Amino acid sequence: MVLSGPSESSIMSTPNVKPKTHSRPAPGSGVLDFIAIGLGPFNLSLACLAEPIRDLRGLFLERNEDFDWHPGMLIDDTTLQNPFLADLVSLADPKSPFSFLNYCKQEGKLYAYYIRERFYLSRAEYNRYCKWAIRQLSSIAFGSLVESVEYVECDGGEGHYAVRGRHVRTGAPFVHRAARLVIGVGSVPQLPSCCEEAREHCIHSAHYVARKRELQKKRSIAVIGSGQSAAEIFYDLLKESDEHDYALTWITRSPRFFQMENTKLTLEMISPDYIDYFYNLPDSVREGIIARQDSLYKGVNASLINQIYDLLDDRRSRASHPARLITNSELTGCHYDSNEARFQLRFVQRDEGVQYTHATDGAIFATGYGQNVPGFIDGIRERIRWDDKGRYRLSRNYAIDVNECDIFVQNAGLYSHGLTNPDLGMSCYRNSCILRELTGVEHYKIERRIALQDFSVPDTDAFVKAPLETQ
Repeated sequence: MVLSGPSESSIMSTPNVKPKTHSRPAPGSGVLDFIAIGLGPFNLSLACLAEPIRDLRGLFLERNEDFDWHPGMLIDDTTLQNPFLADLVSLADPKSPFSFLNYCKQEGKLYAYYIRERFYLSRAEYNRYCKWAIRQLSSIAFGSLVESVEYVECDGGEGHYAVRGRHVRTGAPFVHRAARLVIGVGSVPQLPSCCEEAREHCIHSAHYVARKRELQKKRSIAVIGSGQSAAEIFYDLLKESDEHDYALTWITRSPRFFQMENTKLTLEMISPDYIDYFYNLPDSVREGIIARQDSLYKGVNASLINQIYDLLDDRRSRASHPARLITNSELTGCHYDSNEARFQLRFVQRDEGVQYTHATDGAIFATGYGQNVPGFIDGIRERIRWDDKGRYRLSRNYAIDVNECDIFVQNAGLYSHGLTNPDLGMSCYRNSCILRELTGVEHYKIERRIALQDFSVPDTDAFVKAPLETQ
């Protein structure tokens, strides 16, 4: 592979990126081109897209000894909210041997998938697909717990990163060296702050499948949250509530149980065009936009909402075990009574201006995830750019280091890159950009303009812009 600086076309395909010069480590030096830490779908996509690039030396370190994507939410018959084309590689390279369609072909079920006409994959099928891709890769080291990273200055040349840790199974130490890093450690389950004292008794949706049988032994269960995960858990528990004889309640602070918006012009907000628009807005404006966009990435599939309604209506007609759904209720207090083995959950109903307490034996919190800033970066913290809220400050090319070319992150740019950040379908775009930065070559064509709409005021004579203060 012949390496060079970014071409004019590759620079233009991701606006607002200053081209950086960064030499590749010499072969035989023991320094890899990059080390990726963490192996969720985003870094796995990077591994698949990097695999065919000749002479690109990378290593993927994962502390777990096997791949399982959100095992706590592998509920029977639940699906992704992305179509199957949002696999690990297709939106960057439709001809890749790592595509979902090739997985179906190799597993002997392509015609079955064709006949079923399923546009959305089940979570379990997506998990099996990822495991299939992993079996074809040689760059992944499972059971590798990263404990520290430091930057090593080199005499007469550029430095490198030393990644140290230990093998989970044997405890033996390791050290790997690389010119660049890609951090993809995922997010962490988040509970409301009022749950801190009762934390050991709270079950987050991330652990639902493992704790489901325990929950179903309770006389009453409350589901807290309003997104897809909360809806999937509520529906799963509702289907089996008669069998286990528990009362079920679903409570959310949202004003309604809302459908995720997925009309075509709305989906254009998950595009390179929208990234460029969103990234160039002031920080305070971006914060406000994200706060108003819940229905774009936190809503529930319309089909699931309808299934829940139909089942509830059927239960009502049969005078079956009741279930309650309550909106506009913000959780403000969480107390667990160990003597009675019960939760006392305190809520505020903002519209009515009242507070109330709900007593329940079991509770499952589908309250989302927060950014994970791992402890191993402490040794390179001064090399990283931070915003005023302690979050990574990403460059347009997904780098977080002060030079904007050394350290890249996956799924950590909601407040810099917008809705595209957590979307599986945009991982190929992000990884195409990262691979271009790692190699200096645009190996996968990076689309610049796909949206039919303009997110910013067009820069033509037909539209005359003026600052608000002059109006």
